[in-house]
Amino acid sequence: MNYYIFLYYFAGILQDFLLTLNWRFIAKEKKVQASILSFLVTIVTMTVLYNILTRLDSQRSIIAILIYATGIATGTFLGMKFKWGLEGKK
Repeated sequence: MNYYIFLYYFAGILQDFLLTLNWRFIAKEKKVQASILSFLVTIVTMTVLYNILTRLDSQRSIIAILIYATGIATGTFLGMKFKWGLEGKK
């Protein structure tokens, strides 16, 4: 169980980092990059949620969801700090 907690945290970071970049690519009208990231975000999200719902009992699931949400918050922060590939032509 302990290593799953770390996996959920890092999966949350990955998910929201990619999601935040996806929204930023959408805002810059970069269609290919946004489409690829949308696909990847969906894969990560569905895999983690399926895993939490099927693998863990109700008590550990709450902890896993909280850890996952903490990773998501971290991913948002990192996604907002990331600049590569988002500079638009002026």
